[in-house]
Amino acid sequence: MEPLKAKEIYGTWGTLLLPIQEDESILYEALSQQIKTLIGTGVNGIYSNGTAGEFYNQTEEEFDTISGMLADECNAAGMPFQIGCSNTNPKCTLERVKRVRSLKPGAIQVILPDWCPPSPDELLRFLEGICNAAEGIGIVLYNPPHAKRVLAPEDYAAIMRRGIPLVGCKTAGGDESWYAQMSAIPGLSLFVPGHWLATGVRSGAHGAYSNVACLHPITAQRWYQDMMTDMEKALQFEARIGAFFKQYIVPLMTERKYSGQAMDKMMAWITGWGNATLRLRWPYKGVTEQEALLVREACRAQLPEFFEAGISAR
Repeated sequence: MEPLKAKEIYGTWGTLLLPIQEDESILYEALSQQIKTLIGTGVNGIYSNGTAGEFYNQTEEEFDTISGMLADECNAAGMPFQIGCSNTNPKCTLERVKRVRSLKPGAIQVILPDWCPPSPDELLRFLEGICNAAEGIGIVLYNPPHAKRVLAPEDYAAIMRRGIPLVGCKTAGGDESWYAQMSAIPGLSLFVPGHWLATGVRSGAHGAYSNVACLHPITAQRWYQDMMTDMEKALQFEARIGAFFKQYIVPLMTERKYSGQAMDKMMAWITGWGNATLRLRWPYKGVTEQEALLVREACRAQLPEFFEAGISAR
């Protein structure tokens, strides 16, 4: 596909969730079916190798295989897609970017170097090098709240003033002042957490690399469409999602110390749409089936829309 411009990066994007077997291998057949299912749901795009895709725990051979699978299916179907080339080692990120260019992703996602936080000048040098290696494919900066350097609006403004062709960013969102500053930066697609997307869109965000799509991509996409036509309805649904997260997701993370990626896999597992497994790769742990079943029943009672969507949009 042709490289995506910032204005073409919007809406609900679904992530790949690696099906991990007991022997720690990736079940590629299930992953292939998951990609086909996501294409059929009508989401605005699909991306690989975010945190939920366990990019931090793959070999380079596995990275190449996953990237190729996503590209083959999406290019054949005309589905917008992005490939995550993130690595804590900036040289590995650079080499991944070079290798995926021929797969023609709409954009490439990267994180900042993560062992030694880059200085302002080093940040610009890194992004300039990555963008040069991408040869015209837009770069999306994934800057989560646990990054060693979390960028402020003035950092993004400095990047764009430098002429670095960043097309988007994945962030944790912020308050009204933060949205006002970010919205004033031209040429940058702003993505925020999926469970706050209605508030984000109302405040100037363009979309989400969505944890709500992990729960079910069809319902997440319908919710985004409501944001375009009936924001009040969308905000009411967001409040229900937020209440569910606060009661059932947050305690698993704060009390049981599960990771965000464990939550994403659990959410896909409880609705059963994407051949997801609860297992994470060693040394990380996934939610137990007993815990997940309790969350499933609560979700079915509080958010039945996620169980009524079905597997296919057709």
